[in-house]
Amino acid sequence: MRDRLLICTDLDRTLIPNGEDAESPEARKWFHKLAALPEIVLAYVTGRDQRLVREAVEAYELPLPAFVLGDVGSTIYACEGWSWQHWEAWEAHIAPDWGGRSHAELATLLAGLPDLQIQEEFKQNTHKLSYYVSLGVDHRELMDAMERRLQAEGIHASLIWSIDEPADIGLLDVLPARATKRHAIEFLMEEQGFGLANTVFAGDSGNDLPVLVSPIPAILVHNASKEIKREAQEMASMAGTVATLYLARGGFQGMNGNYAAGILEGLVHYHPALTARLESV
Repeated sequence: MRDRLLICTDLDRTLIPNGEDAESPEARKWFHKLAALPEIVLAYVTGRDQRLVREAVEAYELPLPAFVLGDVGSTIYACEGWSWQHWEAWEAHIAPDWGGRSHAELATLLAGLPDLQIQEEFKQNTHKLSYYVSLGVDHRELMDAMERRLQAEGIHASLIWSIDEPADIGLLDVLPARATKRHAIEFLMEEQGFGLANTVFAGDSGNDLPVLVSPIPAILVHNASKEIKREAQEMASMAGTVATLYLARGGFQGMNGNYAAGILEGLVHYHPALTARLESV
């Protein structure tokens, strides 16, 4: 068997073609070929919870993953078919950051900040507190105010900003400091024996930026917004990680670089031998 390759991908508007841009008709068929290769270990890294990931896999006919890093990285599941086992070790790893407090207790601490609209209860979990924020609000100033309140209580948190483009609303997640997508991927890599040479991440939006600009080889799909592309390039330049950020532009198998086509394009950029492997399937 060939050396294993861990492919970590966001779902919405990265693998799932639910943005405004068109999907190349053959893209997901090629992605299924990729996932079927015996050396591939597939992980979905997403803001969705377990229920919504399952729905997406069925609705969009996606390959079943080996792992799900859900709830913006605050949960990890090991998957065997449709049997998904919750990783308690990850929960134990991130819990100290909040000092034993629940998302409901953090919501009480942040009550009174007028620009925060708490999301539905089913979108919260033990270690994720999620808000809607109007796009007219200065989200950086709001996040600074939130940080001050949380730090005053000794709470170590990551505040993750992204935009739900179809709904035209900002999404602001409060997580334990070690519970971002990047930290969850690094935990998975360590637990499963993967390194930077055999791990690749793909994303499209703001909550993917911590991974996109990290040393982990990363792909920004072509359908990502101009703002995210600019911000990712600027942040990668500052971090010295330009060499591990690939911006898909189209061309692999004549496809447009959007969604799954962009993931495939980036993968063969980092691992050229995959082209022959995919064409032989």
